[in-house]
Amino acid sequence: MIVRSLRPALLAGVLMAAIAPAVAFGSGGGMGGSMSGSAGGMGAMPPSETAPTFDPSVEYQHGLVDLQAGKFRDADREFDHVLNSLPRDADTLFYSGMAKAGFGDLKGAQRAYEKSLKVDPDQIPARRELAVTLAKLGQADQAKAQLDILQTRATACGDTCPQSADLKAALATVQAALAPKTAANTRPPSLLLADPAHGDRSYVQAVRLINQGRYEDALVALKAAQQVFGPHPDVLTYTGYTYRKLHQYDKAEFYYRQALAIAPNHVGATEYYGELMVVRGDMAGARRMLAKLETVCSFGCVETEDLRRWIDKGGPPQS
Repeated sequence: MIVRSLRPALLAGVLMAAIAPAVAFGSGGGMGGSMSGSAGGMGAMPPSETAPTFDPSVEYQHGLVDLQAGKFRDADREFDHVLNSLPRDADTLFYSGMAKAGFGDLKGAQRAYEKSLKVDPDQIPARRELAVTLAKLGQADQAKAQLDILQTRATACGDTCPQSADLKAALATVQAALAPKTAANTRPPSLLLADPAHGDRSYVQAVRLINQGRYEDALVALKAAQQVFGPHPDVLTYTGYTYRKLHQYDKAEFYYRQALAIAPNHVGATEYYGELMVVRGDMAGARRMLAKLETVCSFGCVETEDLRRWIDKGGPPQS
């Protein structure tokens, strides 16, 4: 498949972010067309400028603000609200653990970090905080096991992979937590609470990386965007698309389903989930996605026509 360049609509949306109106994701907003052949079909506006009608990402961001302000119980309650809708959102589980640790519920924090890592074992902050929490609970052997996992990843990463700096910082934090006399005072240098502008930059960078076929790097940028915006449908859909390009279909499906749980009529997530079904040979499922698109986005809808071509050809149309 030839990866097309970014569409002008995306770049215009980025440049005009300060004056662009918000779009409701309940009807599939935030999508400028199809991403079947490129990453440029999503995100006519960056995530800070769009929000679903009912948006767990708003509650997520409220939680981040309260967490940063030291209002740990308020933050915990807000993260719980998100988890009621999306119980397997790794970032929300991680920050839920941070909030619980903030008001002294170390066992609760441990459980939250473990759940987060079960969803996404590659999370560096969650593994770091799990190790620190285990050290505080006096479970040095278990903390050392987490340190060993981080060390193995750092060795494999070296100085060149995108996570190199984060892994080195995590190792230093956990080693300090395991050292006598310092564990009680050890905290990571920051909660990674970035502003929306940082999230938008990461989002746009991810689009460019996808268009360049640099999918592993794109996932790192998408992760940075998701840590700012929480469970945002566009970011989740891009993440699913990137995993699909890496042929990690179970992960792709997970993120498409997350996006559709938040915004059931999101046209991009519906199209790409349908395409994934074609790839997996589930033609009946793909046709259900097409029927849904024909209902929510029938007239002049690029997503509908692209998925129809996938179904007709039994795979991606040749350019």
